[in-house]
Amino acid sequence: MMRPNLDHLVAGWRGPLLAALLTLVAGLPGLLLLPPLDRDESRYAQATSQMLESGDYVDIRFQDEPRWKKPIGIYWMQAVAVATTSQVENRDIAPYRIPSLLGAILAAAACAWAGAALFGQRAGFLGGALLGATFLLSTEAGIAKTDAMLCGAVTLSMAALARIYMAARADKAPQRLHKLLFWLGLGLSILIKGPIGLIVIVPAMMALSVWDRDLSWMRRLGWGWGLPLIALIVGPWAIAITIATDGGFWREAIGGDLAPKLTGAHESHGGFPGMYLVLAPLLFFPATLMLPAALSTAWHRRAEPAVRFMVCWLVPAWLIFEAAPTKLWHYTLPTFGALALLAAAALTQPIGVMSRRAGAALTLFAGILIIGITLYGLTEFGTSTAQTWAALTIVFTAGAAAIGAFLLLNRAATSAVIASIVLGVIAHAALAGTLRQLRPLSVAPRLEATLEHAALHPRQGRITGPVAITGFHEPSFVFLTGRSTELTDADGAARALAEGRPAIVEAHDADAFHQSSARLGVAGRAVGVVTGHNYSNGDDVSLTVYAPPGAADVTGGGQ
Repeated sequence: MMRPNLDHLVAGWRGPLLAALLTLVAGLPGLLLLPPLDRDESRYAQATSQMLESGDYVDIRFQDEPRWKKPIGIYWMQAVAVATTSQVENRDIAPYRIPSLLGAILAAAACAWAGAALFGQRAGFLGGALLGATFLLSTEAGIAKTDAMLCGAVTLSMAALARIYMAARADKAPQRLHKLLFWLGLGLSILIKGPIGLIVIVPAMMALSVWDRDLSWMRRLGWGWGLPLIALIVGPWAIAITIATDGGFWREAIGGDLAPKLTGAHESHGGFPGMYLVLAPLLFFPATLMLPAALSTAWHRRAEPAVRFMVCWLVPAWLIFEAAPTKLWHYTLPTFGALALLAAAALTQPIGVMSRRAGAALTLFAGILIIGITLYGLTEFGTSTAQTWAALTIVFTAGAAAIGAFLLLNRAATSAVIASIVLGVIAHAALAGTLRQLRPLSVAPRLEATLEHAALHPRQGRITGPVAITGFHEPSFVFLTGRSTELTDADGAARALAEGRPAIVEAHDADAFHQSSARLGVAGRAVGVVTGHNYSNGDDVSLTVYAPPGAADVTGGGQ
């Protein structure tokens, strides 16, 4: 009874649409619930806010420092989202995350669109749903940085390329729309994250051509107008930033950011070869149960052009990411569309007993890991409120893993996938709620709340800014309090009080701060203490908020 109903539900345009809606549901809780995250998210958001405040949409700045690491694309998208849905002064992180959510939706819809043509409507929808539900993509969908939108752009480009490739294999002329989408996706990926999209797309094209011993299909891509289209997408900003920075952007982006990642563990983000393979069961959850079947399909059905395309999308880029010395857990995300479609392709045929057993074992293992991480967070940083969210996370994670494993072992693979997706999406939403309730990790929002309670926040207009802070120099605090926030030491905090500005002093700087204050003849009033854990460097912090002399006491003696 389920099979005909599902086929009807996902027929035509409904398959990509439903995959997109599921991705929206999966990503929205993180977007709405999580506080500004350190460090990358808050750096992106603050740089975007400074664009809107300054009117300079070419040069990228974080406070007064140039941020010449990535191209402009995500900043422009965030600026549009904030300008149309909010105001910079609100310091609300959610609008900055909208492009990431849209990128995840685009990735899932494009995956379903390609899969429908290659493996059938049902497999297409399931591939898009599997991608949209993965913990990696649904997490990135709620974080204001490049990776979800990059995944969307690359997946769109590869989906269009798949349709072009299959048309060529059938000796048919590719549709102009498909060629346009290929070049648009490629151009967008470059504008978002430079060469990373090329690292996925170009090796896939080369691998396909070598495997097929045929280059003729690539001549049908529309190079004569496609390359100029990319130049039109990327060129105006590239010229403008070159002029504005006298070439400094390219020296920093290539020599200071990209090259170090290729030659060593940049910014201590290292890892061993095979790290992404080890992480895959966790990051691909709740679709983990289909990983063995996906790999088996890739090997045993490699003679099929559609499967071959997915293998060439997945393997060369994955090997490049594994070989690079700098590793971050989200780097392989642009290849997840291929992995999801291989998993969906496996569902079109009976799944072997070894793949079913291995899939069940892997998904149970991944579920146990997620439950363990949840319990650790609850034990170390939890509150009574967090217990409810954590319980929901544990129950639905266990359900996604156990029910999925049971159904898979009993040859109900499609039902296993659907059950795991639904329960996994709920588990991910509960996990976002759990993280929100881990108050010791939310240092910056609690500092901001203390400033507002004491009428010391510069945007309240009751006292001169900027706020001076020692010890806790994280971008999340800069984002919440504004560009002019002074990241300083004990002497700087004392000078701020002398100038009539608020100061926040970390416990390690307290003695030096009091000595500097005494030397300047200034005595601040402590209005609150915020204790917590700085997860960016692993240190516990204790920060005292001081009101300058003469500031009105609206706290009733502090807190």
